[in-house]
Amino acid sequence: MSKPKTVKPYTVEPGERIKLKDIPTTVKDPGYNKKSAYKKIASNAVVMADLAKKLYAENRRSILLVLQGMDTAGKDGTIRSVMSGMNPTSCQVVSFKRPSEEELDHDFLWRCHKQVPRRGNIGIFNRSHYEDVLVVRVHSIVPESQWKKRYELINDFEKLLDSTETKIVKCFLHISKETQRQRLQARLDDPAKHWKFNMGDLDERKLWDDYQKAYEACLEKCSSELAPWHIIPSDRKWCRNLIVSELLKKTLEDLDPHYPEPESDYAGVVVE
Repeated sequence: MSKPKTVKPYTVEPGERIKLKDIPTTVKDPGYNKKSAYKKIASNAVVMADLAKKLYAENRRSILLVLQGMDTAGKDGTIRSVMSGMNPTSCQVVSFKRPSEEELDHDFLWRCHKQVPRRGNIGIFNRSHYEDVLVVRVHSIVPESQWKKRYELINDFEKLLDSTETKIVKCFLHISKETQRQRLQARLDDPAKHWKFNMGDLDERKLWDDYQKAYEACLEKCSSELAPWHIIPSDRKWCRNLIVSELLKKTLEDLDPHYPEPESDYAGVVVE
């Protein structure tokens, strides 16, 4: 039996023009099925947990995983699947909601910058600094002249993080409009999922095309060699989770963290 091929995201090249409608939301031949995909995700989790321990002990570098996507794209589900087995001491998830009064009294990057993972840690942003060129743009919360300047500020922010040894992994979870419809309907049909639904979700769905354009601008203007955007086909949850798992595992392997050398020679030391 041949070994299943690696499932890769669509990585946006710096300066590339993007039309999301032309990029598939499914992988036709991923080389896996649901069962084999989750088996691979589980084996990846073991590898990542070991590397994450070394990253934490090394205490020199960090990783920031940014997850963005339309409603129901599966940010929470991706985190639950991919990060299983990680030590919560060195892995933190931050979800960015509507800005508080305090946050609005600072620059738009302030609330995100203070949540950047510490050295040795892996941080996950469930939504992120990109909300300020997405929701803000679509709903005209600030003037166009203001949000247009933010792309360059975001790029500078990510350069700063990279220069201070924070590796940024940005994933756009790409779903079709039909898949979103099915997932929203599933929340309505199952009383146990009603807590996930909000009537405002339907209003946001009406702005689908506006959000797609806003995401295209993010992908085009903020994909750099230091922090490229990865478009993750997300109509099939198991395929989405596998791709993000493979991407994060490769990031850890490329960093190749090691336990630090001991400060002294402990040979012969006995604890009484």
